[in-house]
Amino acid sequence: MKSHEHETTSPPLWRNHNYLLLQGGQLVSSIGNQQQGIALPLLVLALTGSVVQAGLAVSLSTIAVLVVSPLAGVLADKWNRKRTMVICDAGRMLITLTIPLALWFHALTMPQLYVVLTLAGVLGTMFSVANTAALPNVVTRDQLPVALSQSQAAYSCVRTFGSLLGGILYSLGEVFPFLVNAVSFGASVFSLGLIRGNFQSRREGSSFPLHKAVAEGFSWLWKQPLLRFLTLVNGADSLRYGAGYLVILVLARELHTSSSGIGAIFTAAAVGALLGNLVSNRVRRYVSFGKIAISMLWLEALMFPLYALAPNALVMGFIAAAEEFVGPIYTISLDSYRLMATPDSMRGRTSSTVQFVVLGAQSVGAIIGGLLIQGIGAKCSALLLGGWLLLLAIATTLNRQVRRARSQ
Repeated sequence: MKSHEHETTSPPLWRNHNYLLLQGGQLVSSIGNQQQGIALPLLVLALTGSVVQAGLAVSLSTIAVLVVSPLAGVLADKWNRKRTMVICDAGRMLITLTIPLALWFHALTMPQLYVVLTLAGVLGTMFSVANTAALPNVVTRDQLPVALSQSQAAYSCVRTFGSLLGGILYSLGEVFPFLVNAVSFGASVFSLGLIRGNFQSRREGSSFPLHKAVAEGFSWLWKQPLLRFLTLVNGADSLRYGAGYLVILVLARELHTSSSGIGAIFTAAAVGALLGNLVSNRVRRYVSFGKIAISMLWLEALMFPLYALAPNALVMGFIAAAEEFVGPIYTISLDSYRLMATPDSMRGRTSSTVQFVVLGAQSVGAIIGGLLIQGIGAKCSALLLGGWLLLLAIATTLNRQVRRARSQ
């Protein structure tokens, strides 16, 4: 497998054996993650009745990013990325299986759940960084935006049907969403095992000591003014996203929405994201990168406070779909720009830096969301988070580099 930087021709994506296996395995794994994502806060609320503990549990799946992500970036550039991904998903399969086993024997405790979620977060961080760094070596430069678009579209499809399925599975039995997630990791391991070749052109990595190699990723990104600003904005937006997930869930529960109804709200959000994916490549041809970024933040700022006014789950679903529509268009543009601008030997570290900021902020946001809901209520929390988004939209609009930015 050769890097796209050294190829001039490549088969179409639908004939690219390695790409199809990579995407297929991740699609199945995403389905499992979606089931657990819907079921986890519901399970914690049922076990403890504490919104704060639910927020902590949700955040633990990604809070490991704060510690592990910088190291994961270095390892993704030094180690065999394919082997790393196989080991990580095999580990996630085994530790996730302990949750349904404990539920079957009525022995699940919160400490066990916290340990499992933390370990899964560590392995998931390493997997995600290696996967992001690997994709540009599986497809050509011209195919990268299309590949990212297809990946986002597949994930949106998973969200569309997975959220609804997650609510239904949980209503049938709390064990099923976690069991499905464990099986999905096994399917990912099988798919990765069928892929021929490695996921990098070479494994030189950095010759610097570990701490300096980690600093390279931060340093490179910091010297790119546009990417630096947008990464910080994404982190601030992810803080709201982490808090907003729990706010939406609690608002739905206050409206006496069933588990399947809550799943339907997040399904509507996934539909909006899927529609955004379907038009993303067309929009990118006619609308500048900067306008896409600014539009996304203004749409979120205008729509999110409406959750506090929604009279029922149906209206919440429409709000979620509208808010999510622009997101994929922006994400694909930003990811394509960053991956094309980064040398292969540093993609792991720069990807881990972005993940560190974005997912770390999301984890902190989940904890903040629980504290906000407990302190001022879900409705006031929604309005406060809407004001936060408004500040981000204004700052992005005033940034000259964002306004002038063009897609790669």
